[in-house]
Amino acid sequence: MPNFALAIHTSSPDLGLAIANFSGESRSSIQNLGRDLSSSLHTHLVEFLSPQTWQDLAFVAVAIGPGGFTGTRIGVVLARTLAQQLEIPLFGVSSLAAVASGHSGTIALSMPAQRGELYTALYQGSDAVQPDAVMTPEQWVEALEKHSIDHRIEVESEQGKYVEGVLAIALQQWKNGDRPSWSEVLPYYGQHPVILTKS
Repeated sequence: MPNFALAIHTSSPDLGLAIANFSGESRSSIQNLGRDLSSSLHTHLVEFLSPQTWQDLAFVAVAIGPGGFTGTRIGVVLARTLAQQLEIPLFGVSSLAAVASGHSGTIALSMPAQRGELYTALYQGSDAVQPDAVMTPEQWVEALEKHSIDHRIEVESEQGKYVEGVLAIALQQWKNGDRPSWSEVLPYYGQHPVILTKS
């Protein structure tokens, strides 16, 4: 019976991979691939998966952004393809939620977006108090004034290390009985969602 979960994080130049079984044993790998991400992702994934096999996976989880456009898209497309071919659930996890998952209290997260704007969110654990959104710095300040904030985090560009947060959130949702289809998972770019067709 499949009893492993795989998480993929490609929303920044560093590739994050994590795998765990349902007994709490896990391992992870973070590699800064930069522009080589698209050409070497599959190789790194196959090497990382061993000694487990694709048939050992009960589900896949992927960081859906916000983050780099190309990297996020590559990771989501790969995860959707794996889940579809293996006929297993796919959990799409906010990159900001993955950062927040390691903290307690109300967490305010911001990250540079385009045109001087910010990707923003408020989380308590993995629960969104204010969902991921693009704001101007002024709008973000106004939003923060409406909440009691325990921690403020300015998310750095290297996010692969948060792949374990992606995995932890997905494992909790799995334990809660969630079994999302691969078709439900789309990359988050903050403004105009990109529709991915069946491959």
